[in-house]
Amino acid sequence: MATLRVTQIKSKVSEKQNQRDTLRTLGLRRIGQSVEREDTPQLRGYVRAVAHLVKVEEID
Repeated sequence: MATLRVTQIKSKVSEKQNQRDTLRTLGLRRIGQSVEREDTPQLRGYVRAVAHLVKVEEID
């Protein structure tokens, strides 16, 4: 299965609490930090919720 690299590109300071929680669930704590996760429907939903704060790349 494919892997996604999710990188936080914007601050979570002025965001709603549920979006802050979603970033924490993804494992992102600071701007510029990246995590690699398996591509699942659940992960796609998390990314969609915070799409304006993160950059997503597909890794083969």
